[in-house]
This record gives sequence, structure tokens and C-alpha cells, in this order.
Amino acid sequence: MLPADSLPPPPSENTLRLLDGIRVLDLTTSIAGPYASLLLADLGASVVKIERPGRGDDCRAWGPPFLDGESLWFLSVNRNKQSVTLDYSQPAGLEALHALVKVADVILVNQVARSQKKLGIDHATLKAINPKLIHVSITGFGLSGASADQPCYDLIAEGYSGVMDMTGEADQDPQKVGTPAADLLSGTDAALATMAALIDRNRTGNGHAIDVAMVESMTRFMTPRIIPYLGSGELLRRSGGKDSVIAIYQTFHTADDPITLGLGNDNIWARFCEAVGRPDMGCDPRFADNIGRRAAREEIVREIQTLLITQPRAHWLALFAKARIPAGPINRIDQVVTDPTLTERGLFYSAQRDGFSVPQVGLGIRFDDNNQTFRKAPPRLGEDTRAVFAGWLDWDEEKIQQLGSAGLL
Repeated sequence: MLPADSLPPPPSENTLRLLDGIRVLDLTTSIAGPYASLLLADLGASVVKIERPGRGDDCRAWGPPFLDGESLWFLSVNRNKQSVTLDYSQPAGLEALHALVKVADVILVNQVARSQKKLGIDHATLKAINPKLIHVSITGFGLSGASADQPCYDLIAEGYSGVMDMTGEADQDPQKVGTPAADLLSGTDAALATMAALIDRNRTGNGHAIDVAMVESMTRFMTPRIIPYLGSGELLRRSGGKDSVIAIYQTFHTADDPITLGLGNDNIWARFCEAVGRPDMGCDPRFADNIGRRAAREEIVREIQTLLITQPRAHWLALFAKARIPAGPINRIDQVVTDPTLTERGLFYSAQRDGFSVPQVGLGIRFDDNNQTFRKAPPRLGEDTRAVFAGWLDWDEEKIQQLGSAGLL
């Protein structure tokens, strides 16, 4: 039995339809672009993945692990979409793609500017076909500048942005974030920008060209680190997460498992000292404010660690919850997916596809207390090709078959 088999099924009624009627063509592969279209699909947009015949999205091959022959990475970001196979590098295939563009609202691409133009999917070309189209590019370094042609992956963007230099212990190598952060952040940026462009188009009737750079999205993520350096000249380096502007904001060991502890203001500090039986620290004028606590951080951390190591994690978390002190466990993935706080909110579920339980992480955003998004399991390669050409373009079977006979589907 797999962990996914114990997850509840997704509710199938009253799914979110905020973007109902919006048609999105997704030409992207990997994670960033598909994550952007996942967000749009969850909110109700009709999303069609245009994939290469025979191979599809690069992410389909990213494994192991696989589930029912499909990459679990792919399954994580492609629900609520239809898959169409189409070789648009050939004239007849490009003509078919342009026909879809004519009736689309949004197109997502992740090729650099030079490749977009060569393939006939650049903004200028597609705007001539559909002036109201919202054209969204997600690339490593953006569509302009000296690095515009350079390839990029999440790893490259994380290193470029400074986040890797700030992550990890001081005496160890720089570390990547434990999830594809640059992919997910740039994908979120693309979805956010798309929705802003849709709102403006409703007012003006004009389409837009959106340019999202993974490196810039990841670098903006570092804003609370970059601005203090620019304004003070103080260059911080990685410290294992023990260098926050908040004096006590880090991990601590307990008698068994580690915890996180964030004493973010003077009231929380006072409550903490009372809760752990050290009112003397709470009354010490040296520790009365964050400035003083930062100056004495090493001493305070030493005192707190001496206290926390005497009892197991569960003891401290129960005590801190009662006193309303921000603290929490450092969960493994298997603990995350069984966490009561997350499971009671319905964040995790499994969709059935061909007899297999396909695990999913939900949107995690509620609209009028509704967070139901599931409408369709992640698609098999090309399973919706005929349905999309018939539904979007009213093509008959003969016309669709002509593309298939030419090897373009």
C-alpha cells in the first residue's frame, strides 16, 4: 500500500470557477510554466498542454519515482489540464497551433526570444493573429539583455540569486532550497501577471506581452536580505538560519527532536520566559527589546538551549501552544502529509486514474470557504488531442486525421 492510497478523494462538486471561460495554451515544459498553468487551471481556466508527439513534456521522463509509468514530478503540476500532441515545428502543425491561438486568451511559452521567433510563437507573430492575446514568457534571464539566450534551470537561478549562498551551515557548502523554489516562484509570478493582464484586458480590450525571468523572480525572493545589505553595507553569509534580524528566530534541540522557535516581539519574549520558568530573563533590562536581545543573542540562545534539551519536543510544543508562542516541529515529508492541521483543511488528496491513486497537493487558497479545484487527473500524453481540436475549432475527424497522417499529432 502506498501513502497515496490513504488520502481522501477530491470533492467533485462546486469546484472553483473564477477563471471559467478563459482559454490557456501551455507550450511550456518542466516545472515553472506547468506550475503557472496549474494555478490558472485550479482557478477554473481551460488549460491545454501542447506537447511534442511521442515525448511530451520533458518532465514526463523525470524519474524514478514513477506511478503507473508516469513521472510523479509530472503528476504534481499537471492536473485539470488537457494534453494535445502537435509538432508545430512543421508548417501544417504551426498552422494548426495558430488556429488555436486565434481563439485563446493566454499562451505560455518557455523558449528564449530567438527560439520563439524561429518557431513562430513570439509575441509579435501571435499578436497579429490575436490582438487580445496575453503572451507569457518564462525564461531564465528574460527576453532582453546580454544573457537572454542563456539556458537556465531552477538550480542555476537559485545560485544566481544569492539564496544558495545564504542557505546552509557557515562551515559547509552552499545549499539549494529543498524544493524547486525558482521554478515555483516564477510560475506563481507568471500566473499573477496573467490575471492582472486579464483584468486590464477586460477594461481596455488590449492584450499584453509578459516577460518573467526565473533569476529575477528568485532574486526578488531575496528582497529582505538584499535591502538590508544595500542600506547598511553589512554582508551576511549563511549561518544555518541563525542570523535573523529577530533576535531569537531559529532551531533548537530538545531531548528528542528539534523544533523551531520565533520570539518575534517583546510580548512573545515575556510570555516565553514565563512559560519556561525563567521570569528573570523576561525582567532583565538588557533583554527588554529586540536590539538588546540581538546584542546578547549568544547568551540567550545558550540559556534557551540548556532549558529545551531537558524535555522532549511534544512537551515544549504543547507548552508553547498554550502560551501562544510561535513554535513548531521540523517535519519530514511523511509527517507533513499526515499533519492534522493540514489534513483537516483538505490540502492533500488522491485522484483515481486507471485504478491508481494519483496524489495531489491542493491549491491551499479558499474563496468564500471553498478550496475545491479538482476536475481532471493529470493527462496521458495526447489523450485530449481530438477533443480539443473539435471543441475549440469545430474541426471534423477528417481534418484532424490529416494532421495525424502527416505525423504531426
